[in-house]
Amino acid sequence: MAELIDDFDWDNVGANGFGGNYNADQRAELEKMYGDTLTTVQEEEVIKGTVVGITDRDVILNIGFKSDGLVPLSEFRDLPDLKVGDEVDVFIEDQEDANGQLILSRKKAKIKQAWNAIYAALENDTVLEGVVKRRTKGGLIMEMDGVEAFLPGSQIDVKPIRDFDIYVGRRMEVKVVKINAAFDNVVVSHKVLIEKDLEQQREAILNNLEKGQILEGNIKNMTNFGVFIDLGGVDGL
Repeated sequence: MAELIDDFDWDNVGANGFGGNYNADQRAELEKMYGDTLTTVQEEEVIKGTVVGITDRDVILNIGFKSDGLVPLSEFRDLPDLKVGDEVDVFIEDQEDANGQLILSRKKAKIKQAWNAIYAALENDTVLEGVVKRRTKGGLIMEMDGVEAFLPGSQIDVKPIRDFDIYVGRRMEVKVVKINAAFDNVVVSHKVLIEKDLEQQREAILNNLEKGQILEGNIKNMTNFGVFIDLGGVDGL
């Protein structure tokens, strides 16, 4: 049995609450200890959050801050099986709005991460993938995780393209060739990837060519002095 405390002042608890007997220094120390258990966050930062609740309008997320944050349920349409306990990346819009609520956004987190990937792809000369959304003047508009990029008609293929509409809806690999940060404009190219493949094919063919060897190719052009044959990256006459 727990030992009774004879000198506990229950009347004092009723008057001052359980924290009523703390002096200013002790209260400050307790507040500091509590604050040290919280995550330090910055607005416009992307951070991981844990789903702690789902309503018919919002997803409630815990990011280790002093209060939970809300994200509209509509931003999780691509995660139909989302459940309590799942972790997702979120963008901190407002640490405390007019109602004292922590406001988060998954959509903005995805866009910020997409921009980071685009800048990294330009710097490291790596390949990105996107979906062609629509045709526009002079080329196509692609979307890469919420960020739109312009694919000029001259950068679609090594051969001239007359019907841009056939590419709408397709997933394509591209390389970033230019970013205009002031206007958030991105220019990409699929042609450079085709050219790289053709160059690799050309090197492979040249390295394996032997005198007297019989090869198959496609007729590329006919002239008065001969026929040009495409051997898959190398033209022969």
